[in-house]
Amino acid sequence: MKLTYKDSGVDVKKGYEEVQLIKGMVESTHNKQVLTGLGGFAGLFALNKDEYKEPVLVSGTDGVGTKLMIAQALDKHDTIGVDLVAMCVNDILCQGAKPLFFLDYIATGELDPEKMQAIIQGVVDGCKQSDSALIGGETAEMPDLYDPESYDLAGFSVGVVDKEKIITREAIKPGDVAIALKSSGIHSNGLSLARKALEVNDIDFKDTLEGYDKSIGEVLLTPTKIYAKEINGLLEKVSLHGIAHITGGGLDENLTRVLPKETGLKIHWPQENVPQVFQTIQQLGNVETQEMFNTFNMGIGMVVFVPEDSLEEAQNILNDLGSEFEVLGAVDNQTEGIEVTW
Repeated sequence: MKLTYKDSGVDVKKGYEEVQLIKGMVESTHNKQVLTGLGGFAGLFALNKDEYKEPVLVSGTDGVGTKLMIAQALDKHDTIGVDLVAMCVNDILCQGAKPLFFLDYIATGELDPEKMQAIIQGVVDGCKQSDSALIGGETAEMPDLYDPESYDLAGFSVGVVDKEKIITREAIKPGDVAIALKSSGIHSNGLSLARKALEVNDIDFKDTLEGYDKSIGEVLLTPTKIYAKEINGLLEKVSLHGIAHITGGGLDENLTRVLPKETGLKIHWPQENVPQVFQTIQQLGNVETQEMFNTFNMGIGMVVFVPEDSLEEAQNILNDLGSEFEVLGAVDNQTEGIEVTW
């Protein structure tokens, strides 16, 4: 038997047409530092070294977890790409890096040009929000590995920071003030527990629960907030001693990653500051409060640490940017780790 490539089930022509469809979208994120167009074997980006004394590249890679299952269940794919960019960019912001460029990887069982266009539109939107150039990626059609309707996403972000300005935990000291930058919702962590809470109550993603003006699935699909505007705005005028992206593990795990040894932080986060979606998940799943704070962001997407004498200026900057934030408290050397009350 003589086989040809078409016997693999992969439609090469369809993949080519899909690339042409999204070409203009991708190039809308480009700037003069991007030296290649879509379709090459690799993306080229010219680093403007004159802006930095000792430029250090900072990279991060991530996915969006089981949030994909909700997008696929609702057949709504135009925001999941924002989540992908956000999860990568928010991580590199924690080192004080300015995002430069982004790459994506999409694997699917069957290539659907309309669906791919929606996904890439989300990635493009996320790149524009973070001032990143989308300079490359890969779309893989693998019918033997994925169901026809299924797909998976991965992203890769690269930024730059001057070596002397890299943000590490060493700069944080007692007296520094922690400011919470509020989240836009559940972001992209804890979706497995959220899905289970709905499942045990026989609630479908398409159901609209009491107190909501859209389906619970749409609420869970609210895109992850990208904090590039806030972090870049603060870095221009304020010395940031530390930044923590509140992802899986919640406040305790992620703040512990940046606080120096023998320091701690007492946080009072009142229930009125916790978005409705988390209260719904807790009630439906009968989840203990500590478990909620260990799993979800609970309304806090990122925490920045500033010197006490810079607090007022930092607040003014965030107010000018229209950001939602709350002062959490001051670092001390009496508290052991993170103590959260609500």
